[in-house]
Amino acid sequence: MPDWLIYLTVFLVVFIGMEGVAWALHRYVMHGFLWILHESHHRPRNSWFELNDLFGLFFTAVSIGLFIGGTFYYTPLLFAGLGMTAYGFVYFMIHDVLVHRRVAHGFVPKNGYLRRVYQAHRLHHAVPGKDGAVSFGFVYAPPPEKLAAKLKNRAAEAIVAEDRAASDQKSGAASL
Repeated sequence: MPDWLIYLTVFLVVFIGMEGVAWALHRYVMHGFLWILHESHHRPRNSWFELNDLFGLFFTAVSIGLFIGGTFYYTPLLFAGLGMTAYGFVYFMIHDVLVHRRVAHGFVPKNGYLRRVYQAHRLHHAVPGKDGAVSFGFVYAPPPEKLAAKLKNRAAEAIVAEDRAASDQKSGAASL
């Protein structure tokens, strides 16, 4: 296999695979034990920088490490770093620029892929805390209608659970 095809394959596998990595980190790490950092992203921004931006610095450091490793030791690592960097650029353009407007613009997507990603991420932020959110991807997004239905079902389940807890408290108080 020619080297250029190996390098292209590494680039594409890393670029595409980063969506899975980002989804898993967003779902289980950012909305899990590192919520303390990610929470800043779910609140109104007081400055251009958020604690959540530390995740971007982490990925930048990994990319730089891949560039160094690929330059001096094993060339395919360079193309892995390029794939990761390309994903980071697409992520920044969709997530930070389009959705969260960290670069001012007036564009609101009316249809197609950009509208789907835009709506899905807005639905992700419809939940105030770390639990119960939907759509953890950044470049791929499920249909917004499915996400909205999931949120409605979770809201209905929460109401039923609250009613059940209130009923249990009343029956417990009555038996005293």
